[in-house]
Amino acid sequence: MVKDSFNHTSSWINGTHKGKADAGLIGELNRSIVLNFIRQEGSISRAEIAVRTQLSRSAVSNIISSLLDEGIVHESGIGESKGGRRPIMVNFNYSVAYVLGIDMGANHLLALLADLEGNPVAEFNAEFSVENGPEIGIPILVELIRRIVESEFLKNKRLYGIGLGVTGPLDFETGTVVMPPLMPGWNKFPLRRYLSEEFQLPVLVDNDANLGAIGERWRGAGLGQNNLAYVKLGTGIGCGMVVDGKIFRGANGSAGEIGHITITRDGPPCRCGSFGCLESMAGTPAIINRIRLAIQAGRDTTLTKICDPADLTVAAIGEAAASGDNLSMEVISDAGRYIGIALATLVNLFNPSMIILGGGVAAVGEVILNQIKQTAKDRSLVASFQGMQIVRGKLGIEAVAIGAAMLVLQEVFKGPQLSLVTG
Repeated sequence: MVKDSFNHTSSWINGTHKGKADAGLIGELNRSIVLNFIRQEGSISRAEIAVRTQLSRSAVSNIISSLLDEGIVHESGIGESKGGRRPIMVNFNYSVAYVLGIDMGANHLLALLADLEGNPVAEFNAEFSVENGPEIGIPILVELIRRIVESEFLKNKRLYGIGLGVTGPLDFETGTVVMPPLMPGWNKFPLRRYLSEEFQLPVLVDNDANLGAIGERWRGAGLGQNNLAYVKLGTGIGCGMVVDGKIFRGANGSAGEIGHITITRDGPPCRCGSFGCLESMAGTPAIINRIRLAIQAGRDTTLTKICDPADLTVAAIGEAAASGDNLSMEVISDAGRYIGIALATLVNLFNPSMIILGGGVAAVGEVILNQIKQTAKDRSLVASFQGMQIVRGKLGIEAVAIGAAMLVLQEVFKGPQLSLVTG
C-alpha cells in the first residue's frame, strides 16, 4: 500500500527489512539506537556508543560492522585515548543516498536533490503552470523526476523518497489534493499514489507553506524556534505553523489557510468563492492588477519606463517603490497593511515566537516589510506580540523544496526512540 511505502526505506536504513521477530526485534531496535546515536553525536567511538547506550561492546561492534558494510557509516580517523588504545571513530555517511524535494508552485517546478543531512547537491527546474491542470501538469512533473532519476547524480546512489509541495489544501495521509482554489482541475487528484506507483518510490505530499515552515525551522531563519509560523506570500498566500516543534495540520489537513481571512467584506472576489480575502487583496496577481488599472487610469509612474505593463512583476514594483515611485509605494504599502492585519489575527490566536515571511511578495523590499511589522504590532495584543520577531526567510525560493526533502528525511529516520534496549 502507498500509505506504508516508507516502511521499505526506513527499514533498510534501520535494519528492520530482515523481518525477524521477538529476539530479532531487539536487534532491530538496538541497530536503530546505535544509528541514531551516531547521527546525533557526530564522530563517536564504538566504546563510547556502548557506554552511552548500555549495549554490550560485542553487540555494538556487530552493528557497526553491518553499517560499515552497507556504507551507512564510515570510519573517520583516530580519537583521543581515555586510558587505553586510541579508538577508531565512526561517522554517519550522509552521502550514502539522496532524497528529492520538489516545489510545485503556481508557475514553477523547482526540484532539489539533497543528501541525508538535507544539504542540496543539485537543482532542477521546469516550465510549469498549475492552472493547466493535471492532464498537462503531471507529464511535466513526471518528466522532471525521470530526468533527475536518470541523471549522473544518482548513478551510484539510492534515492530514498520524494517530497512534493503543492499550493493548496490536501489530505496529508493520502496525498490527495482537496478543493484547491489555485489548482483548477486538481481536486481529488491522488498525487502521492500516482507518483509512488510511477516511480516505485516512497512519496509524501504536503502544502507548500507547511514545507516552507519545515525548511526554515530546520535549516533557515527558524532554527531553534519551536513555535513559529511561515507565511508564504506569492500568487497564493498560505501559512505553515510549527507547534511544539511539529507541523500543525489541523483536523483534516487544511490548517493555515491565512490567505482566506477576510480583510474587508466588500473586497474583490477571491478564487475560493468569497470576497475580500487577503489573497485577493495582497497576492501577486492583486498587486500587479492594481498597478495596471492605475496606469490605465493615467497615474504617473516610473514603472512604464522600466517595463511594459503587460510584463509587470512584483520585483519590478518593489524596485520602483524603493526608488521612490509614489504609485508603487502606495500599492506595496497597502498590501503590507492587509498582510499585517492578517498576521495580527495569527499572533493573537497562535502566539508564535517568530513569523517568517517567504515568497515573492515578501522579497520586494523594506517598504512592505516595515508596513507589515507596524500594522501587525498596532493590531496585536501587547502580551501576544511582546518578544515576537517578524523576519524574512533565509532559504528564499528554495524553502519549500528544502522542506519537502526534510519531510522525507524525517520519515526515513522515524522509528524507535532512544529508549535503551540491552542485549
